[in-house]
Amino acid sequence: MSRRIVVAPDSFKGTATATEAARALAHGWSSVSPGDELVLKPMADGGEGTLDAFEASVAGALRVPVTVRGPDDRPVDAAWLRLPDGGALVELALTSGITLLDPLRPFDAHTVGFGQAIAAALDGGANRLLLAIGGSSSTDGGAGALTALGGRFLDADGWPVPAGNRGLGSIARVDLSGLRERPDGGAAILSDVTNPLFGPFGAAAIFGPQKGAAPEQVEPLERNLGRLVRAMPDRAPFADAAGAGAAGGTGFGLLVWGARMAGGAAAVADAIGLTGALDGASLVITGEGRFDGQSAAGKVPSEVTARADAAGVPVALVAGAIDADTAGFAASASLTDLAGGGAAAMSEPLRWLEAAGAHLARSAA
Repeated sequence: MSRRIVVAPDSFKGTATATEAARALAHGWSSVSPGDELVLKPMADGGEGTLDAFEASVAGALRVPVTVRGPDDRPVDAAWLRLPDGGALVELALTSGITLLDPLRPFDAHTVGFGQAIAAALDGGANRLLLAIGGSSSTDGGAGALTALGGRFLDADGWPVPAGNRGLGSIARVDLSGLRERPDGGAAILSDVTNPLFGPFGAAAIFGPQKGAAPEQVEPLERNLGRLVRAMPDRAPFADAAGAGAAGGTGFGLLVWGARMAGGAAAVADAIGLTGALDGASLVITGEGRFDGQSAAGKVPSEVTARADAAGVPVALVAGAIDADTAGFAASASLTDLAGGGAAAMSEPLRWLEAAGAHLARSAA
């Protein structure tokens, strides 16, 4: 009897997109159980690959090309996604992401391109916005994005400050009177990061080193963010909001604009119809690059598992490496174990994802 198998992985960061991972897993499963129905629902949590996941799962979604100013000022060919209900998805990783930089620029990378893509979506008639902000390269507090949307960040002489965290240090006045209006359907921030803007769990302390900051540079990064917030004191309470520190403070900038935090994996699951896809399923396969202690904190596997549990559907896990207890899963597969080592798994990720799919199918036979 044919079974319904839902395949809903996150991307395997740096090696395979969620869409590629879902296809490879499905191909491997079908090689063992060709009569089963495979339903591909690639997932994301608001980071890299979110646009691809929506495009693959939302019928009628249309990728719209746009060229923007990248995080190091070079032009970047990116895109935003027009949704069939009139909304739009904009992904920061495509326009201002860390993978666009080599070397990293902890003080000078910015989010201007992200704001330009948002503006392009508004120009394209978007009636609501989904803003995926993971994978940021900068710690500019979202000032770059707000500049592209009509904000003005001025020094003591009334001149615009340079883009990036370094420029925040010379801000004397912020003028947001020219900011573009949000669409009627609002703007939702897709991110599972709950960090505030400041402090030991803030944007600079937690994420600055990931963006290339040396230990002694964290305090100056935070000091410059403080200058930004003090220049618009009526909006200072947003700095303490959960998620304000996401994407180097881009969460803060978007909250100032009037966007709302919507969660990452949960919002993506809602948008792609994951719960409906689980109806009648025999198994759901999920996964990510590394399954560890953080995977239970709003990551894709935890969101998929929660929905599968509610639907009474068992869950299988696939990960590049598994560093946490998998007792709650019906089955699991580590690409590192299948390939005989991490380097081998990363060099041919699609091959080993197919092998994982086949392994799970044999286990479920």
